[in-house]
Amino acid sequence: MTGETRLSELYDRDFLLWTKEQAAALRRAKASNLPLDWENLAEEIDSLGKSLRRELRSQLRRILRHLFKLAASPAPPPRLGWQATIRAARSELEHLLDESPSLKRDIDALVAKLLPIAAELAAGDLVRHGEPADAVWARLAQGGFTAEQVLEDWLPDPSA
Repeated sequence: MTGETRLSELYDRDFLLWTKEQAAALRRAKASNLPLDWENLAEEIDSLGKSLRRELRSQLRRILRHLFKLAASPAPPPRLGWQATIRAARSELEHLLDESPSLKRDIDALVAKLLPIAAELAAGDLVRHGEPADAVWARLAQGGFTAEQVLEDWLPDPSA
């Protein structure tokens, strides 16, 4: 398999990993003195990978925020909307991870890092709607949610 074929396959298989490899290759090739804006090209490719990581963080935070609300609030009216938001975010995550599987290795650490942020957002949402946020803080104190719970077809039960 030629190097070009491997890179083309990598582009199709794992875009994030492709961006990292291409940015590094551009920086190494800078020594060839071709009339290209090497550093800015490498930076732009790096930024594509960073954008994917931002999207991953955003979708994880979105899911966690709504999982906290589902776990804390027994109020029937907003539950269907929160569940729909979680399903939509999980669908986006699935697509993102299919395109860039190397992002999967970041999920456990990101979930742990995002738990207190998502809890703060969820607690604020509940308080603004006249509901207590105590259950959010209790859930966070118990560890919040696992990466598996975030990614799987699972929803918390507020009565549990």
